Amino acid sequence: MRVVITGAAGFIGSHLCDRFLRDGHRIVALDNLITGSQDNIAHLAGNRNFEFIYHDVSNFIHVPGTVEAVLHFASPASPIDYLKYPIQTLKVGALGTHNALGMALAKGARFLLASTSEVYGDPLEHPQKESYAGNVDPVGPRGVYDEAKRYAEALVMAYHRQHQMDTRIVRIFNTYGPRMRLDDGRVVPNFIGQAVRGEALSVFGDGSQTRSFQYIDDLVEGVVRLLHSDFVEPVNIGTTREISILEFAKIVNRVSDNRSGIIFAEGSRIDGDPQTRKPDTRRAREVLNWRPRVELEHGLEWTLEYFRSVLTAVS
Repeated sequence: MRVVITGAAGFIGSHLCDRFLRDGHRIVALDNLITGSQDNIAHLAGNRNFEFIYHDVSNFIHVPGTVEAVLHFASPASPIDYLKYPIQTLKVGALGTHNALGMALAKGARFLLASTSEVYGDPLEHPQKESYAGNVDPVGPRGVYDEAKRYAEALVMAYHRQHQMDTRIVRIFNTYGPRMRLDDGRVVPNFIGQAVRGEALSVFGDGSQTRSFQYIDDLVEGVVRLLHSDFVEPVNIGTTREISILEFAKIVNRVSDNRSGIIFAEGSRIDGDPQTRKPDTRRAREVLNWRPRVELEHGLEWTLEYFRSVLTAVS
């Protein structure tokens, strides 16, 4: 296939490029590098099956030639990014999704939207099933990301129903791994950066809020299986191993052999930041025969190795 991936220079997008190239496909990678980095795809520069186009997909998208699949992964994804770029986040969720769908429709291509567990907001249902409509504050600071993704899902389903487009929606839960930015503000790079520098890990509040962390390879496998399936409704991809942030900090210290401990820092979660997060993955198991394979401790070891190399390179 010839596959278009938007947000291809981002953390997840770059790993998707690797996987599709490894599977023998051709990639057209689009990114305006607002939060992505060419470092993530520099190793692909000499690959004749890889083409990079610098482009903001909130503007009209033109890709010459045939296209069999479009994967729309362009969007700021961490709170530090979408709070810095609120208008751009809304535009890429609305205009960017519209443009990517329009291009896919013109090409007769299958379309896959990268949505998020944030469509559930601060959930009143636990774990979260795909049928749960969510508990989202549209005017809170996180609304720019949450509502952009909720609108994007609605737009995808409208194209599916109105134009009989072949569409897919993946709802991504917390994912970590190499190529995350150290400064992206999320808990995994924050903790790992502190651990690699031998600092105490900063836990806000009492650390009782929970998350479910999946390794990037498991997510990519789920995305690939969903793309090649015939399932149209949203599918959660994430791990059901739910742990508190405090427990997670202890695991990071243990895996990294960081003996500086943990400090409880002043501050609180961003308004609307969910207290709990855990997917119901029954649909992924039954429809895609998918389940996460990488244990948290192993994934953290590989991620630590990557961040050590990054910090060594800049020191």
